Amino acid sequence: MKQRIIAFSCSFLVLIGCSTKQQVDLIVHNAQVYTVDSAFTQVQAFAVNDGNIVALGSDSAILAAYSSDSILNAQQQFIYPGFIDGHAHFVGYGQGLFQVSLFGMNSWKAIVDSVQAFAVRHPQETWIRGRGWDQNLFADKQYPDNSLLNQLFPDKPVLLTRVDGHAAIANAKALALAGITPSTTPVGGAVETKNGVLTGVLIDNAVDLVTAKIPAATAADYEKWLLAAQRNCVAMGLTTITDCGLMYNDVAQIDALHKANKLQQRLYVMLSDDTANYNRYLAKGPYVTDRLWVKGIKVYADGALGSRGACLLKHYADKPGWFGFLLKDEKYFDSLANVLVKTDFQMCTHAIGDSANRTVLKIYEKYLQGKNDKRWRIEHAQIVAPSDFYLFGNNSVVPSVQPTHATSDMYWAENRLGKERMAGAYAYQQLLQQNGWLPLGTDFPVEDISPFKTFLAAVYRVDAQQYPSGGFQSNNALTPEQALRGMTIWAAKANRIEHEVGSLEVGKRADFLLLPNNLLTTPPNALLQLAVTATYINGVKVH
Repeated sequence: MKQRIIAFSCSFLVLIGCSTKQQVDLIVHNAQVYTVDSAFTQVQAFAVNDGNIVALGSDSAILAAYSSDSILNAQQQFIYPGFIDGHAHFVGYGQGLFQVSLFGMNSWKAIVDSVQAFAVRHPQETWIRGRGWDQNLFADKQYPDNSLLNQLFPDKPVLLTRVDGHAAIANAKALALAGITPSTTPVGGAVETKNGVLTGVLIDNAVDLVTAKIPAATAADYEKWLLAAQRNCVAMGLTTITDCGLMYNDVAQIDALHKANKLQQRLYVMLSDDTANYNRYLAKGPYVTDRLWVKGIKVYADGALGSRGACLLKHYADKPGWFGFLLKDEKYFDSLANVLVKTDFQMCTHAIGDSANRTVLKIYEKYLQGKNDKRWRIEHAQIVAPSDFYLFGNNSVVPSVQPTHATSDMYWAENRLGKERMAGAYAYQQLLQQNGWLPLGTDFPVEDISPFKTFLAAVYRVDAQQYPSGGFQSNNALTPEQALRGMTIWAAKANRIEHEVGSLEVGKRADFLLLPNNLLTTPPNALLQLAVTATYINGVKVH
């Protein structure tokens, strides 16, 4: 197939004439290009004009037919379509770059020390915020309490979000501002107490009571956050990010930065499940520009497994009698599906536990009624009852997964679930077989932004320390080609933008990256040493 396509390309170039070369904006040659088209074609060169690819083929054919003031000799480096993160939090990640980073810390004391140091460096901050703590890394694996934070910060509110974003710990000042007392019982959330006293730990919807009191961000804040996030993303070869759960004002700030040509990063946005968003968008339909697609609705069915907020069919193995919970009544999800099925917006529902997945899949089945092209999604699809997998394929539901969740959770997931339920957990190969394709993401900043960690976890089922030997549940590993497709064309397809990005083909956007080594054949112990040589968006170098 590869030879046939290249031959066609050369024949086409001859037909357009050899005597007069067509002027284009960019020619890339002497490369090993993985187009990631339907045939997984490889070529040597391509031409770009007005931000789009106009031809692909051999070095001789492209150089004979096109001329440009900008010619990139790739020196036999490997070129791939720009990576697409199928599930992330771009705005939240950028914001977090200017907060206390608590990722990977193995004690509550270390976390408090970091918060103290941050407060000294940033005395002007009216709130202290941080993210990344995980009690599973502590020696006792127990939730902390806020007594130290109360002593150190009696007059300044502190809110520290758990790594998964589904729990937080707040000091007494923040709790008081939010009006939280030991008797507060939010729907779809929990306020932790000990001996009738607030510990500061808030689960799921309870966190919103505190975040509602944080002062609104300014346009300058957004510019600072998003440009910092963009620098890190394009350095990793990421050209399109799926941002899961934004408000209309977040979208307005992104759009303004795009229009000012300050932000190049392409973004597919899922709007948060919020009445204010529905009032602004549902009647008008999706909002689309050359760099922004507002086409999804992000809904939360349950919480996270790490904070025991995932909704399970049977109780937690390490907490008898506790099943987790749905964040809203089942009737709410049903009524929302009834509305969204009549629109062009995708319903994209976060579901971690097997009970949450079953609930959402059954509601989807009710409204989708078999094979379709709505591309409604389940975000994470982390634990699925074996008897429920068929519901994805039967109703064309897209499971959107994040391979590094498997290699982060593997140390404690079986303790939460028990051995039997693990058969349907992080089951990426089983999920791929439902529709024949599978989008991959990271869920950053819950996980690292690195697409190379995604590839490592998807193909080899190991973490950055190359653990475990032989891989975690390796029967669900993806092939290198499947993983690359999941990070490019399949992630685009999940967002219904595969005709614009996701592969290097004529008429598509010229978003691509250069690597010195072949991603598909690099051994696992060398994958995380790969460094992107350059990243291009619209044929313009951005890294």
